[in-house]
Amino acid sequence: MSSGKSPFGFGSRDPFKEKRTDAAATDITINGEKIRMLLRHEEVRQAAKDWQTFSSDTPLRVPIPSEEAVRSMRQLPIETNPPEHTEYRAIVEPFFNRPKQPEFIARVETLIGTMLDDALRGETIEAVHDFALPIQSRALTYLLDVPESEAKQYISWGIHVFKVTNGEFKQGNALDDYLSAQLDRAAAHPGDDFFSALTRARYQGRPLTREEMMGFANLTFAGGRDTVIHSLTSILAYFGENPAALSYLREDPRRIVLASEEFFRVFMPLTHIGRTCPVATQVQGAEVPAGQRISLGWASANFDEKAFAAPHEIRLDRKPNPHVSFGVGTHLCLGAPHARLLVRTLLHQLVVKVGRIDILSSVSRLEKEPDFERKVGYESLTLRFTAS
Repeated sequence: MSSGKSPFGFGSRDPFKEKRTDAAATDITINGEKIRMLLRHEEVRQAAKDWQTFSSDTPLRVPIPSEEAVRSMRQLPIETNPPEHTEYRAIVEPFFNRPKQPEFIARVETLIGTMLDDALRGETIEAVHDFALPIQSRALTYLLDVPESEAKQYISWGIHVFKVTNGEFKQGNALDDYLSAQLDRAAAHPGDDFFSALTRARYQGRPLTREEMMGFANLTFAGGRDTVIHSLTSILAYFGENPAALSYLREDPRRIVLASEEFFRVFMPLTHIGRTCPVATQVQGAEVPAGQRISLGWASANFDEKAFAAPHEIRLDRKPNPHVSFGVGTHLCLGAPHARLLVRTLLHQLVVKVGRIDILSSVSRLEKEPDFERKVGYESLTLRFTAS
């Protein structure tokens, strides 16, 4: 089943089409920094696997824009290379595999089912702050094995994890304060939760430093927060614009797995991620000096015509679907099982409970840079759900 209709304006979701047709890479400028961006699927995949040439061992500079202004610690394990990355990743991997456990799956099914029931009882719902944000926040407490009441704090931060004060990002933000308090609590009264596990963990035979603990915790909250929220709301809006798609899944819920992967491909919230060249390196015809960054263009790669037939169509039965929305290689996203569970559960619950979704109002969230503008979700999205 394909949707030839493009209600979202695919030009705004794939602003790199013309550049990708002409070349495998382009130069972009982000906050005054010139960055060589890889655009095509194969080149992005190869570079993501080549950590010796394109290094992640650059604290604060893996995200684009870089995050010197919003945090002071290295995010772990993402801002490291093998073999350190492998050892760091093993410390927290058991928590990120929890979404594969039956008890966890049941809790998420209950959560999303209850949220949909509440939405159906009301006349309208603002899907960003009153639906997707609470789902993501409460599901995160399940992942971390902390009391569900902690979600109230997460929800209070809104969809942006870093606290803004007087229009500026601050390093001493609400997230850092919260994480420090949780680690203090875990050190004094350890339990089975994520923060307690960090206080007990050992790396290369020694305890983690507090900075390392903060690095793990910071990434856990920053890495999958906005991305999950924007994925959920983009899917809801898609069904609002394409009611036949929901009927298509209802006819055979086994179609949900392929459909969810197509949604991850098309509605990729993260445009790109950075890698640094330890030495001067030729990157698709241009020299990148030592210490400068390149960009792995995830969103562009997901629309590469050489990897995907009719990439600007949403094909809910697309197979194979080699999208790179969770990365490639050693840095494959730790949160992928969690994101997949939330999206698939939402689709299953929509199929069972919802007959129609109407969009009453929306404000798109745009990523605006000098060289491109890209839609990455919604600032607000007001919907009406009608029961099936």
